[in-house]
Amino acid sequence: MQYLFFSWLAVFVGSWIVYVEYSSYTELCRGQECKTSLCDKYSKGVIDGTACVSLCQKETLYLGKCLSPKPNSQVYSGTWGDLEGVIRFQMETSPRYALGLAAEVRREPGAAFNQPTRGTSVERFKEMVISHLKMKLGDQANLSALSDMLLSVADSNKDGHITLAEARSVWALLQHNHFLLAAVLQEREHAPRLLGFCGDLYVMEKVPHAPLYGLSLPWLLEPLVPAGLRRRMDQWFTPSWPRRAKISMGLLELVEDLFHGTFGSFFMCDVSAASFGYNDRHELRVTDARHIVPELAFKEGMQERRCDSDRDCRHGVDCRTSCDLPKGRCSPAVTRPNLAKACDVLKDYILRGAPDDLREELEKQLYACIALRGAAELLEIEHSLILNNLKTLLWKTISHTNDSK
Repeated sequence: MQYLFFSWLAVFVGSWIVYVEYSSYTELCRGQECKTSLCDKYSKGVIDGTACVSLCQKETLYLGKCLSPKPNSQVYSGTWGDLEGVIRFQMETSPRYALGLAAEVRREPGAAFNQPTRGTSVERFKEMVISHLKMKLGDQANLSALSDMLLSVADSNKDGHITLAEARSVWALLQHNHFLLAAVLQEREHAPRLLGFCGDLYVMEKVPHAPLYGLSLPWLLEPLVPAGLRRRMDQWFTPSWPRRAKISMGLLELVEDLFHGTFGSFFMCDVSAASFGYNDRHELRVTDARHIVPELAFKEGMQERRCDSDRDCRHGVDCRTSCDLPKGRCSPAVTRPNLAKACDVLKDYILRGAPDDLREELEKQLYACIALRGAAELLEIEHSLILNNLKTLLWKTISHTNDSK
C-alpha cells in the first residue's frame, strides 16, 4: 500500500508540475497568434516593413525558442535566412513608461496601427515623431537627427517615399520603450543592430555571448545553491582577464553615454549581468533595454507616485528615490547614480584574475565608485574622476595587447 501511495503521489505531483509549466508557457508564448495577426494586417495593406515578406510569404523569418519575460512582451530567438536574431513584439500596449502609474491595457485589434491617419503628409508625420520624442526624452537639441534616422528606417524599400503602412508600423514601434532605447543606442553601437521590422515586430541582431556572466541552472536547483557558491560558479566560464577588461570598459562607456548623452540622460533601473552580453570582438551590448528609462519620464513618474515610506519609491531593481512624507509623494532625485550600480556588477567580474600590480588600485577605485550616493549631476566632478580613473587603469593594462582591438 505504501508503494502504491507514493507512486500515486509521484504521478500526481509530476502531472501538476507539467500542467503548471504548460499553462505558463501557453500564456507567455503566443508567437503564432501574433504572427497570424500581423500577417493578416500585412495582407490588407495596414502595415509594412523590411521583414514582412520573409515573415508572411517566404516564411524565412522563423520564430525559435520562446524567451518571453511576460505575456505582453513577446520575445523569441529566431533565424532570418542565414542570420540569427532576437524577435520582439507586443501583445498589449502601455500608454506610458511602466513606472507603476498606469495599468497596461489590452490592445484592441488594429488599434496600434491607426496613426497617422490617411492623408497625413510626411512633414506632418515628422512633426508627430519629434513631438513624441520630446515627450519621451525631453527637449533635446538632436531630436531632429534621431527623427531623420527613424524616418529612414520607416522607408523599408528605400524608394525615397514613406507609405501610410510604413509610417503606421514605425509609429507603433515607437510606443515601445525597448525599441526606442535600441534606436537611441544605435549611434554608439551599445545595442545590437536592428535587422528589420514588420508592423510592431522587430528583429535585432543576436548577441552571441549573453548574459554577461553566469550559469543558467534548472529552476529546481536554483534555491539549493548557496549564494557564495553561486557567485563562484558564475565566474567559471568567463573570458580571459584582458578580454573582461575590454568588456568592462564597454559598460563604463555606456554609463558615460547615458549621462548627458546625445539624446538626454537615462537611468539604468536593472543593472544585472542578465541585461548585458558581448560579441565575438568582446564589445559590450545591451540585451535588455526595458529598464533603461529616460530621466524626464522617470522624474515625472516618481513625482506623481504616492508613498508612505522610501520602499514605495522604487522602479525596477535599482532605481530608488526617497519619500517626501509631508507631501506623501516620491522625490524625483535618485539615490544612486548609474556608475555605482555598474561598479557593483563589475566588482567580482573584473577583480578576479586582475594583474597583481593593478589589483590594489583597481579595488580602491571600484569601492569608491560603489560608495557614490546621490544624483550624478550633484556629484559630477567626483563621478567623472572615478569614471576616468577606472577607464584609464583598464586601458593602460590592455592597450598594448591584441585584446584592445
